Amino acid sequence: MTVAVIQFGGSNCDRDTVRALQEVGVDARLVWHEDGLPPGTEGIVLPGGFSYGDYLRAGAMAARSPVIDEVRSLAEEGVPVLGICNGAQIGCEASLTPGAFTRNRSARFQCERVHIRVENAGTPWTRAFETGDVIEIPIAHGEGRFEIADDRLAGLEYENRVLFRYCTPDGEVTEAANPNGSKHNVAGIVGEEDHVAMMMPHPERVSLTDIGSTAGQGILRGFAGT
Repeated sequence: MTVAVIQFGGSNCDRDTVRALQEVGVDARLVWHEDGLPPGTEGIVLPGGFSYGDYLRAGAMAARSPVIDEVRSLAEEGVPVLGICNGAQIGCEASLTPGAFTRNRSARFQCERVHIRVENAGTPWTRAFETGDVIEIPIAHGEGRFEIADDRLAGLEYENRVLFRYCTPDGEVTEAANPNGSKHNVAGIVGEEDHVAMMMPHPERVSLTDIGSTAGQGILRGFAGT
């Protein structure tokens, strides 16, 4: 599978993501957004960073790049799309998934390890896990608080479209375990089809065997089909 990792001005997790995908056997390539998606693209990552310096608001400008129309079209054809951190902000801004990622409750940038609980193990991104499994994973964001209208969130929960929630190491979803104030502790969601996912934590940062934990590999294997 050939996965395009789209670079915008300000992306800074793009090469990390390529290396992490290669670690799980995926042919990943950097693609500058102005060049468009190459023929034969079979998967897409919107990586972390600070596209366009987060001017206006995080992800707002990148979401209006012409390449996003291509991403949307391929997603509608069933091509898997994963947005990570700034990529998740871009994806929500582009309405690939509902809701928005906004300023942290602390009003400051937070870079730390957290725990997330798998809420739906029936997606490409979570099939390596069981529902209720807990993953220790890094976050690094200033605008990671997930917000959405209560009725729309209730709909997402009813449709089992919440992918991850922030939790304690024992898997309890508590206010204290919520690092940024996300509504109902949401850390990741899927679109109308579960091959499109947006998540705030960074699986690529816990995916290389030579630097420690490989807990994120299970998520990235969503592209490999294993």
